[in-house]
Amino acid sequence: MYKIKTGQRDAARRLNVVIRPSNNKGKKIDVYKHGFKIASIGAQGYDDFWTYVQKEKKRTVPMGTANKRRELYKIRHAAECAAVGTPGYYACKILW
Repeated sequence: MYKIKTGQRDAARRLNVVIRPSNNKGKKIDVYKHGFKIASIGAQGYDDFWTYVQKEKKRTVPMGTANKRRELYKIRHAAECAAVGTPGYYACKILW
């Protein structure tokens, strides 16, 4: 089961949603609004910004990797990040 990081909880709070570890085997996080599940985000087996931050702290990846990966993700997924309310939007705002 995926462990939700503090930065992800803070991002969810700013979006006025609640996040919990996903019940879907292939996803990391379920996003809820007003008690209803609105999205499952983050594929298991792939890193996200917060995972890279932890790896930087452990020095298993070079410093700056998290920000570079975030920049590349946002370029690659620009259309999804702009579509407010979609799973891609929540992934962009919470995971990246």
